[in-house]
Amino acid sequence: MQLFYNPHISETTDSFTFDKDESRHIVKVLRKNMGDTLHITNGKGWLFSAEITRDAIKKCEAKIIAKELQKPLNYNLHLAVAPTKMNDRFEWFLEKATEIGITTITPIICDHSERHVIKYDRYEKIVQSAMKQSLNCYMPTLNEAIPFSEFIRQPFTGQLFIAHCEDQIKKPLKHEIKSGAPITILIGPEGDFSVKEIETAIKNKFIPVTLGETRLRTETAAIVACHSVAFVNETL
Repeated sequence: MQLFYNPHISETTDSFTFDKDESRHIVKVLRKNMGDTLHITNGKGWLFSAEITRDAIKKCEAKIIAKELQKPLNYNLHLAVAPTKMNDRFEWFLEKATEIGITTITPIICDHSERHVIKYDRYEKIVQSAMKQSLNCYMPTLNEAIPFSEFIRQPFTGQLFIAHCEDQIKKPLKHEIKSGAPITILIGPEGDFSVKEIETAIKNKFIPVTLGETRLRTETAAIVACHSVAFVNETL
C-alpha cells in the first residue's frame, strides 16, 4: 500500500483534488487510472480510501469511499535534540524517529551548538515522507528551533530526562522508562550540553541518564532514546 498525505482532508470530506505534483506522480509514475483506489491520511489519524474520478496529469480528482480512524501511539514521546553540524545527520534522525514512533520533536540550540539555523520546511517534508513510508497516519509535531534556555522554562509533565556525557551519577534510561507515561528527553549537540545547561535541567527536575557504555553521536543517541521508549511501550 502506498500512502498519500493531505492535511486538508477531514472525516466530512467527500471528494478532493490532488495538487499538480501529486497528480502527475499518481497518473504518470504510478500509472493509476479512473476507478483505481488510493490511500490518503491527513496526519491526524484518519486513513481514507479514495476512488479516482478524474485521472488528469495536472488535476487528479478522487472521491472518498471509506474512512477509518487509526489507533495512536500508546505513549507520548517528546525529544528535544540539538541540530547537528552536518545537516544530513539530523535529517536522518528525523526520518528514523518518525518511522520508529515519536509524538513531538523540538530542535534546541545549546551553548555548544555548531548549527543555529535549521531548514524547517525541508525538515517538515522529511517527516511527512517518513510518515507515509512507514504507513503511519499520525504526523509527529515538529516545532521551530528554540534556545535551550527558553525550552527548559516551559511547563512539563510526565518523566523528564537529560542524556549527557559528563562524569556524574546517571541512571540507565532503559531502566527508568515507565510504560504509558509521557516522556521528554533532552539530547545535546556534538560538544555535549554545557555544565550550566546540565545543572539547569536538573534544577528543573530532569533526571540525568545514560544510553549505554559507549559515547554516541547526537543523532545516534536520539534514535537509541526513541527506540528505547518504543520498545518499553511495545504491545504484543
